[in-house]
Amino acid sequence: MRKFFLSIELIDSPLLAVVAAIAVAGALAVVLWPRRRVVLTLVIGVIAGAVMYVVALILNALETMQGPLPVGAAKWSALAVFGIAIGVVGICRRPWGRRIVGVVTVLASLLAGALGVNAAYGVTHTPAAVLGIQALDAADLPTTNATEGDPATLYQRWQPPADMPTQGTVSALSGSAQIPTGQFAARDASLYLPPAALVADPPALPLLVFMMGQPGSPDPTSLAKALDAYAAQNRGLAPIAVVVDQLAASTSDPACADSAMYGAVSTYINELLPQWAKTNLNVTPDNRYWTIGGFSNGGSCAAFYGAGHPDVWGNILDVSGNEYPGSEHVSETVADVYGGNATAFEAAKPSSLMAAAPAGTFDGHTAVFTWGADDTTYGPGQASNAQAAQKAGFTTLTYTVPGAGHTGQALDAGLAWGIPRLAPALGLAAPST
Repeated sequence: MRKFFLSIELIDSPLLAVVAAIAVAGALAVVLWPRRRVVLTLVIGVIAGAVMYVVALILNALETMQGPLPVGAAKWSALAVFGIAIGVVGICRRPWGRRIVGVVTVLASLLAGALGVNAAYGVTHTPAAVLGIQALDAADLPTTNATEGDPATLYQRWQPPADMPTQGTVSALSGSAQIPTGQFAARDASLYLPPAALVADPPALPLLVFMMGQPGSPDPTSLAKALDAYAAQNRGLAPIAVVVDQLAASTSDPACADSAMYGAVSTYINELLPQWAKTNLNVTPDNRYWTIGGFSNGGSCAAFYGAGHPDVWGNILDVSGNEYPGSEHVSETVADVYGGNATAFEAAKPSSLMAAAPAGTFDGHTAVFTWGADDTTYGPGQASNAQAAQKAGFTTLTYTVPGAGHTGQALDAGLAWGIPRLAPALGLAAPST
């Protein structure tokens, strides 16, 4: 039962509509039963909702939200407070039936507001992801018996068997399947296996390691959806993906680097994870076909790792990433992660690492940068990093998602655009002409 509730879909389900309908019905019952002081009750609700909306806009203008606030989030907050205020009026007035309805209205409005704000951001799909915990079944790792060959010609060689599943699987890398984390307290990673990885004689597939934003958790929902969509159009072929935790806790930000305060996150992702993957997954051992990717905070880590470890990661998929790790709290990052050494902090920026690399370092490497057209906080940094990558020798591809801010819309559209563009570099499609 616990697992069922933790796995409920919060965004792509009718849950929000149902809860909102209950809140609306409750508010109407409070206002109309009995018909006294209807105008006063509505005025109280409208004033409360308007104040909430103005407060949300002020907080957004003060940049307290770590990025632009989606318009839908402000609207849902205002509507929730409107319903709560109506419900409180009901609680304070007879008869008792109206008071009970008032309680229901308050609770439904609170829940509808929370679900609405979450849907406006569009990133966190389950209660488990909200709480930052793992609710997937433990992975049953397949035998490492991949059929190897030239990774560049996989798209030509692969013929799917008749019994290949139509969708991939997601699971938790926990228990005996857990990735060694060394000196970093990472939460259990998630694993996505595409249909081509689930057959009796699977091919060696490219590897995609992905990181979500902060606050956040290693939730594979969005990535798995995008990879399944690509695999459905590509004979079941897609990368094997591992969604890892670069935070250790939803509210912490190790800025992607090893440090005394947060632990050895870079060692975990760039050394321990690759060693584990080559031993435990049916992935090609050729690192040129490996991709490091992420969204928001995870995107900044992807650019940082791709620039700093070109021998491990052949490609970068940076979806709406920060321009550099710790960009939202520079002084804190310099002090906590770099021991007060501002020079080291500057040298660790992705653009600095790219510029300092010897000529030819990134030949054959592909970097994809996507961001929302309305993302005025992180979009400029993405454009700047794309220019730095192009100058450093990456094959650089960029995409601006129309009408999107720093939300799940930018994440989903960025993945849907970026994965097919990476496919030629991963041996999953014919080279681009």
